[in-house]
Amino acid sequence: MKPDSIIEEIKSFRFARRGGGGFPTGRKWESTRKAQGDLKYVICNCDEGDPGAFMDRSLMEGNPHSVLEGMIIGAFAIGAQEGYIYVRHEYPLAVENATIALQQAEENGLLGDNILGSGFNFRVKVSRGGGAFVCGESTALMASLEGKVGEPRAKYIHTSDSGLWGRPSNLK
Repeated sequence: MKPDSIIEEIKSFRFARRGGGGFPTGRKWESTRKAQGDLKYVICNCDEGDPGAFMDRSLMEGNPHSVLEGMIIGAFAIGAQEGYIYVRHEYPLAVENATIALQQAEENGLLGDNILGSGFNFRVKVSRGGGAFVCGESTALMASLEGKVGEPRAKYIHTSDSGLWGRPSNLK
């Protein structure tokens, strides 16, 4: 499928991302795809700062390949070249399993340069979060990835236009 077809397919299912905003995934992908910029990012938030919450942790510990699959599809659809999995530092098994899954995906030609001969390049890095509850908020998470204090910024500029390092970013 072509990127625009993928986005239309996602929009037709009316998927919404998980989280407080519930903004429809298809519209978010479309906005990031249309954003100006040569370099775009896909970010997966596995920080999970809510007390007693273990959804992200169990997914990253048990099936990180499904997360990578979603990131790769999303990256292709929006035209992203780089991705980050932001995992809470206190989840060492999740970090380890995500790292193994990345290595396996690269070895099998599903990440890196010219994925499956398609001309599509996408790389993913695992980043350990500091465990701050506020980093569950998108702009605070991106500030943390940039090496800054994880503090939220004003929302008058959408991260799909200017997110990580001021470039179009899609946070999942």
